[in-house]
Amino acid sequence: MKFRKICASFLSALLVATSVGIASAATPETVQGKLEVMEKDTYGVEQTGAILERINKLEKDYDGAHRSGSMMARVDALYDEMYKNNGKPSMMAQLNAIEWNIDHEASMNSVEKRVADMEMTISGQTNEGTYKKRIASLSRASFGTEKLPMEKVIVPQNTLIKVALVDEVNTKNLKKGDTIRYKVAADVIVDGKLVFAKGEPGDGVVTNVKQARNFGRNAKLDIDYKQTKSIDGTYVNTFMGEEAKQEMKNLAMAAGASLAGIVILGPIGVIGGAFVNGKNIDLPAGTEFYIQTKSATSLYGVATTAN
Repeated sequence: MKFRKICASFLSALLVATSVGIASAATPETVQGKLEVMEKDTYGVEQTGAILERINKLEKDYDGAHRSGSMMARVDALYDEMYKNNGKPSMMAQLNAIEWNIDHEASMNSVEKRVADMEMTISGQTNEGTYKKRIASLSRASFGTEKLPMEKVIVPQNTLIKVALVDEVNTKNLKKGDTIRYKVAADVIVDGKLVFAKGEPGDGVVTNVKQARNFGRNAKLDIDYKQTKSIDGTYVNTFMGEEAKQEMKNLAMAAGASLAGIVILGPIGVIGGAFVNGKNIDLPAGTEFYIQTKSATSLYGVATTAN
């Protein structure tokens, strides 16, 4: 079973090729764009209603009071607190660190659900108050202090990240431009700092797809695994390069797989006739493989003694 799982992971890596990683997720420039991002992360879905009402709700839920100034200034201030690591970890970074310390896995759920779930886990009941206060309380309970043990660390170029597909990937249902969701499958620690936590999400995009056809024409699929979220909330440029492919080859060899039957045909890998003519590529959710960081990146990591 272990042998089959490793080989399946290895096979998926050869089947799903990549192009060069593109820039990480850009900061929205408009009030509407930033509101949408914050609302989806906070409540799970974008909210409806007038813009001022939506701003007021977010400010009340996070701060307990309303800011002054223009709509853009108010939205910018809250957005920066939630996502920007300006001299200290952002609120999202803090939330990720606390959740990992409790469950050793980060969640893809909304802030609303994550905070409530952690409160139930720790004290058996949910608390009242702003998200800021509730996150601070969770930090004290989890780490013994509101100041989390998060420190800056340089994550080297080509750092390997083990990831897993969130959804099934099948060429018969895909088209160019479709999003491929995956998540970190194992913690990544650099210099004693946790930088990518198990469960953190990543986004890929289909750059080329051809469905299987008759007369021996197999499906083809290219995916650019362009960005993966780190523990501090930063989206890091990632891709499947030579180091990632070599790691999967090493795993296959360690499991006793013979490489004699492996033939690389562009984005398509064939292992001992595992794919016959005219077949679509079908990778189940949970399929594991490796990607790597595109360049050296400065991140906040959680100090840990874990291996």
